[in-house]
Amino acid sequence: MPQRRRPKRGSKGFGPRKRAQSQTPRLDSWPDISGAPKIQGFAGYKVGMTHAFIVDKRPKSTTSGMEVQVPVTVVEVPPMKVAAVRFYESTVIGLKTAGEVWAQDLDPLLSKRISSPAGHGPAGFDKYSGADFEDVRVLAYTQPKKITGVPKKVPDLMELRIGGGTVKDRMEYAKGLLGQEVPVTAFAADGAFVDVIAVTKGKGFQGVTKRWGVKLLSHRNSKHRRGIGNLGPKRPGYVRGTVPQAGQLGYHQRTEFNKKIVKVGADGEEVNPKGGFLNYGEVRNTYVLIHGSVPGPTKRLIRLRDAARAPKKADVAAPEITYVSTESKQGA
Repeated sequence: MPQRRRPKRGSKGFGPRKRAQSQTPRLDSWPDISGAPKIQGFAGYKVGMTHAFIVDKRPKSTTSGMEVQVPVTVVEVPPMKVAAVRFYESTVIGLKTAGEVWAQDLDPLLSKRISSPAGHGPAGFDKYSGADFEDVRVLAYTQPKKITGVPKKVPDLMELRIGGGTVKDRMEYAKGLLGQEVPVTAFAADGAFVDVIAVTKGKGFQGVTKRWGVKLLSHRNSKHRRGIGNLGPKRPGYVRGTVPQAGQLGYHQRTEFNKKIVKVGADGEEVNPKGGFLNYGEVRNTYVLIHGSVPGPTKRLIRLRDAARAPKKADVAAPEITYVSTESKQGA
């Protein structure tokens, strides 16, 4: 008999499919950039989606020069505060923490997230002057207390890399940021490409049909139709990891590459729909419009990073926005 073949069921690119360890995503790598030193990441909270009309500037597009409707995601991004500056040195097993300097005036709510060391201050930089470091990063935290749409007040703490220039230039730049508020404009501008990292919407324990998209069994099967049917061959004597099985679906950390920032706005009234965003309310701080969708439900923490795989010939000019929908989303 001919050998029967079928395509793989579900993507094996992400595994294991289990719940994320933390709702604050962890970043394993940062891209190298040129130019003056700058902060390479930021964070905000997902508000919801709407649509906008922008002028298509792609020269080879069939709608070049015309208005096109695009879906956009609104992310509220109040300023972040820098709690500490961290230095890394290069070792045979990779980067290793060589020291850090903490700010003195920290948000009292940050003590609910982490116990900051005592006796630190800007004078701690003198201890590391002249040292040979490989990388400079900062520990920054969000300020959800400024957002009315997110019920939590405890800040989310994360590490952000300082890129560009020499290591000495980065140290001076980070020294000026210690204890200060950093706006989103210090990270990216209109038209920039960024990577979006977040934890997806959780869907709980699901069967193989919904989790992997397997084909329903024949009606001749009298016991069930949404099962897997076969767990594999007799040898080897265990179930292989390639066999689709029931388990956790959703609440996984995911990264979406090359999302374009359509606009960085300061007035939330420009995007607030009538009656506010569903399950969120109104935007009252600085916001970012991102082309397309981003992972996670409303109010989820969203991390942004400089594009690690930025397209070489991409147009990074600020898009020309002609209209942003503020119609009510209550019946959408």
